[in-house]
Amino acid sequence: MIRNTVHILTAMLAFAAVMTSSCGRNSSGAERNMPSDTTGTAVMTFESPEHNFGKVEPGEKVGCIFTFRNTGDADLVITSATASCGCTVPKYDRRPVPPDGTGTIEVIFDTSGREGLQTKTVVIQSNAENNLVILRIIAEVEKN
Repeated sequence: MIRNTVHILTAMLAFAAVMTSSCGRNSSGAERNMPSDTTGTAVMTFESPEHNFGKVEPGEKVGCIFTFRNTGDADLVITSATASCGCTVPKYDRRPVPPDGTGTIEVIFDTSGREGLQTKTVVIQSNAENNLVILRIIAEVEKN
């Protein structure tokens, strides 16, 4: 009886060791997103947090690029970019931006099924001091 208990406990410990050693790892390469300098503070500074496309045709896909600078003294890492609507798609570089380095966030807006004045937002989350930044796009989708 004791022998079986020892085998079961040994098997459970081995299983736990395997499970714990794989925790925090994934196949997406998240390690590349880790800042190399963690002693200071990153600050995300945009040239402009808003873009107005003006008048656009219905069904047109329009895009813009928001440029930012890391004005802090530590690497800046964007952790997510979430749009307010499925018609808006943000794309960003997942590599750390060093102090005084620049980065971009591309935003594509699909006007299909939209009409009139459209205002969409993209929420950027990062390790920066200003860890939540809201970008805004505006477009006047003309009527058919």
